[in-house]
Amino acid sequence: MAFRHYFLLTLSLIFIHFSSFSVSYEPRNQEVEALMSIRRTLNDPHGVLNNWDEDSVDPCGWSMITCSPDNLVIGLGAPSQNLSGTLSERIGNLTNLRQVLLQNNNISGRIPLELGLLSKLQTLDLSNNLFSSVVPVTLGQLNSLQYLRLNNNSLSGAFPVSLAKIPQLAFLDLSFNNLSGPVPKFPVRTFNIVGNPLICGSTTSDEGCSGTSPVTLSFSLDSSQRKSKTKKVALIVGVSLSSLILLLLAIGLVFWLRKFQKNRTIQNINDKQEEGLINLGNLRQFTLRELQLATENFNTKNILGQGGFGNVYRGRLSDGTIVAVKRLKDINGSTGEMQFKTEVEMISLAVHRNLLRLLGFCSTANERLLIYPYMSNGSVASRLRVKPTLDWNTRKRIALGAGRGLMYLHEQCDPKIIHRDVKAANVLLDDYCEAIVGDFGLAKLLDHADSHVTTAVRGTVGHIAPEYLSTGQSSEKTDVFGFGILLLELITGTKALDFGKSVNQKGAVIEWVKKLQHDKKVEVLVDKDLEINYDLIEVGEMVQVALLCIQNLPAHRPKMSEVIRMLEGDGLADKWEANQKHQRNLIDIKNNNKEGYYSSTADCKKLRYDCDQESDVPRVHDDDDDGKMCLMLMDDDDNHSLGAHAMVLSGPR
Repeated sequence: MAFRHYFLLTLSLIFIHFSSFSVSYEPRNQEVEALMSIRRTLNDPHGVLNNWDEDSVDPCGWSMITCSPDNLVIGLGAPSQNLSGTLSERIGNLTNLRQVLLQNNNISGRIPLELGLLSKLQTLDLSNNLFSSVVPVTLGQLNSLQYLRLNNNSLSGAFPVSLAKIPQLAFLDLSFNNLSGPVPKFPVRTFNIVGNPLICGSTTSDEGCSGTSPVTLSFSLDSSQRKSKTKKVALIVGVSLSSLILLLLAIGLVFWLRKFQKNRTIQNINDKQEEGLINLGNLRQFTLRELQLATENFNTKNILGQGGFGNVYRGRLSDGTIVAVKRLKDINGSTGEMQFKTEVEMISLAVHRNLLRLLGFCSTANERLLIYPYMSNGSVASRLRVKPTLDWNTRKRIALGAGRGLMYLHEQCDPKIIHRDVKAANVLLDDYCEAIVGDFGLAKLLDHADSHVTTAVRGTVGHIAPEYLSTGQSSEKTDVFGFGILLLELITGTKALDFGKSVNQKGAVIEWVKKLQHDKKVEVLVDKDLEINYDLIEVGEMVQVALLCIQNLPAHRPKMSEVIRMLEGDGLADKWEANQKHQRNLIDIKNNNKEGYYSSTADCKKLRYDCDQESDVPRVHDDDDDGKMCLMLMDDDDNHSLGAHAMVLSGPR
């Protein structure tokens, strides 16, 4: 009996052993292994890849990863994350990749030859890194590649002739490397190879190094010119039969179309896409019928929001994906076709975790529609008005996220992008209440060498910087002003023009905030729904940052990168003290003027000089405009930056 028990126990142990053996050696997901190899060769100072877990069943829940409906990795995007190290050759195992976006990092070493194995790759952006060595010839095997940026690296060697063989390549940028010629002719719509001294030279003209490359077509002709009579007869018969068949097909098509039109449930659909808008980078091209079905023919019950540029609808695509569909109005206005195309192309290239991603577009003769991911938590403005209220830590995270998105637009995009309508209603919140800056309808492109752009004023009063409201001149400092108002909205939980209503502040909002800050009573500003669940010191610091952002003169406002550092606790004390010193000196100058120290127009030059000495920003004065300049310097306050009534300004951009 004992022997029998022993025998059964032994069999059980053997069974358990082999079962555990088979489980422990179950093959892991190859995409997980490849991505973990990539992570191991990269240095990640900000921890953006921290949730990459080698024990995951698949990587579709990881940050910076995009998957298909079949849970296959189709996108790897970690731009502007300060990554360093090298790019692993195991990236070649991610054979379903369609998009690789690693621009604006510090990745070094060679570009892996294994990238040539990614037969489905459509977009590759490794620009603004530290890659060296040669451009891999294997990139010429990427027959699906449409967009390639390797600019601003340290690549050397001969120009990669193999790139001329990529049939669908529409955009190529190899500028500012150390490549050598010759450069072949290649069928690329847009190209740029300036900044390669051995090709374009450093002192010679850059003509021919950027622009549009014509597609060269060649046709082989039969050298024999002799045609036999039998061939001519056969050709005539063939043409006649072909014409008859085409005529019958045309008649049948007419009857079919008439029958189809009678059975359509959605009328007046014109799905013909406008020419020149068919290939916009890597964006999906939707048909109007798809979007009408998704939004139930743009049913008013699906409206998520309304604005000066049109309505935004909630839509469900045929695969179940929930999207936001922005239907633009006034498409035949002054914006024009090229304006629409340029904005869509540039926004699609501005890739950042805190910027709203454009999924696709639809452009017909009568419609312009943009398709974005659906943001389940709506906008900051709407979320501040509902329960449960946003806690203080979430509000801080929203401020930092929105600020990083704007910093990317201003300082890491080339050309830089000015949003021009920064407000709580245009900052969206995803499922985790992460800030996503959206609504680029007013955005303008600005070269880094330019200080501002002049346009007709558009936007919402209360969020518009004074210089933009009075002169139409906008710059990145215009966005900084709007961001300062956004900070106050996060603190108070109310719209910009409602800040002071409880204490009968009739428009003098900024002076009211300044006084509360000076009297150390910032708790008066805090959203009552927060009760006591906030850090008073952190509130005070955010108020200081907001006041620095909404100064009357744009030259006195900090850059967004400085704003981010101050929100993170770096340099705020010094910046605030310098600002207060300037304000005290300016008050002394004004008091001197009241006492008659500046008693004539000629003395105004002295006032201008004194004020300039208190500012670290040089100014150019017009001697024929002394009165206006005196008035501006004597009125360096913020009393007029916020009006008493909200209104929307419109006009040509």
